Amino acid sequence: MTTPTLYTVSSYLILDSKGNRIYTKYFNPPFSNKDSIITKKNNTNGEDEEEYNTGLQTNLKKQITFEKNLFKKTHKTDSDIIIFEDKIIIYKEYADVSLYLVSSDLEVNECLLQLTFDGIKDALELILDNGLDKNNIQEHFDMCCLAIDESIDDGIVLEYDGATIASRVTSPPTKDSAHINIDLSEKGLLSAWGFAKSKLAERLQQGL
Repeated sequence: MTTPTLYTVSSYLILDSKGNRIYTKYFNPPFSNKDSIITKKNNTNGEDEEEYNTGLQTNLKKQITFEKNLFKKTHKTDSDIIIFEDKIIIYKEYADVSLYLVSSDLEVNECLLQLTFDGIKDALELILDNGLDKNNIQEHFDMCCLAIDESIDDGIVLEYDGATIASRVTSPPTKDSAHINIDLSEKGLLSAWGFAKSKLAERLQQGL
């Protein structure tokens, strides 16, 4: 049994009706090493050689192969969840696009994955008024990317309510947030340092 972790999603994919990528995002959690060194025999001299083996998160060729194989496995099937290459895949096929949420491993909570998938799907359907299809996604690609980012960050699920995700993407910034001004000049930084210094001195005096 693996150690419990917040990093539950390894990738989110949107593929077209031929399995080609429209949107793909692979999450590589901090401090995780998806790459490895493999040793193999050299056919010429028979000696062992080390080869750097990159993982799915960082290897474009492996990603394309994974996406093509996944599409073949799920295209025009009645199911909406499968286990594929030791990962739980939740997906939904539309007229000319397919959405996929890929888990980090088999120990992930399926209910959380389903809620996350439904949340992103519902948000996209709310954002794309004219329907969830390839052209509509490409025309509003920036908003689709924002919706996914609002839900998942580095493989961690942040939000799974579709209405909340959609409102964050479509709502303009408030007047208050637009007028926030942070002084990052040398004078501003020195002022902040002086303030922190004075507060620390007060705390030390109180302790004495």
